[in-house]
Parts: sequence; C-alpha cells; structure tokens
Amino acid sequence: MKRLIIALVIAGGLFSTAEAQFRLSINIGTQPVWGPTGYDHADYYYLPDIDTYYSIPERVYIYRSGRSWKRSANLPDQYRDFDVYKAHKVVLNNVRNPYNNDKMYRRQYANYKGKYDQTPIRDSKEQRYFENKDHPRHSEWKQNNNNRDNDKNNHNRHHGKG
Repeated sequence: MKRLIIALVIAGGLFSTAEAQFRLSINIGTQPVWGPTGYDHADYYYLPDIDTYYSIPERVYIYRSGRSWKRSANLPDQYRDFDVYKAHKVVLNNVRNPYNNDKMYRRQYANYKGKYDQTPIRDSKEQRYFENKDHPRHSEWKQNNNNRDNDKNNHNRHHGKG
C-alpha cells in the first residue's frame, strides 16, 4: 500500500509538471513589433532607459507619474523622442505588477541603459515572427498558411478524410 501511495504521489507530481509546461503559452503574435526577438512568450518588458514597463497582455505602458504609476497606450510626452525599437528591453515573466518592485529592477538592470543590442521583432527574418500582424512580412506568412491549409483540406478531401 505504501508503494502505491508513493507511486500516485510521483505520478501526480509528473502530471502537475506536464500541466504547468502545457500552460506556457506562446504569444509572439501579440508582442509589439518593437519587442526583442528570442522570446516565445513575454508578459512585461522593462525599459531601463526610461524606467518604464510595458504590459503585453494589456498593451499599455506603465510609468511613474509623481508618486503613482500611470497606464497609457502611448508613452507620455516627456518620452516622445524615445526610440522603443533601439532601446534595450528586459523581458519579465511570471511576475505580477513588476513596477511594485521597481527599485530592484532599476538596480538589477541599470547596466542595460543606453544599450542597443537587440533585434526588434519588426526587423527579424525568422518566419515565426511573421505571424505578428504588425510585422512587415505578415501578409506573406498569412498567404503561406492559407496555402498550407488549402493543400491540407484538398489532401483530406481526396483521401476521404474530413
């Protein structure tokens, strides 16, 4: 009986691990095209140059205004000349409201200020980024996927499937 309980606990642990890995979503298509390449998933970007966060699911910048944090679809006027395509972005995942730990992030990523060392999604030539509707080659990706879907449907009809 003891072995059975241990086996069930181990199996439950494996299932939980597999389930957690399955829940990891890919959100390349919803990341802004100024975001950095190399990440299948991102929740927030931290912009060390201007101590600002960007929430990918909400599509808003989160920046300090006085003693509070403001949210806006656009950067405030004081950053109108800031180039999000060139600036370094730190990807933050599995963190809720990272701005609540702003001092830690400011200290931890201060050495990334002024670095222009990332390729933005917009400039990527990797096909996986073409699914982003704002990527310059999105229409090419969409056309290729439509052709693949049509080929698959024709194949299935021809072979009596679907």
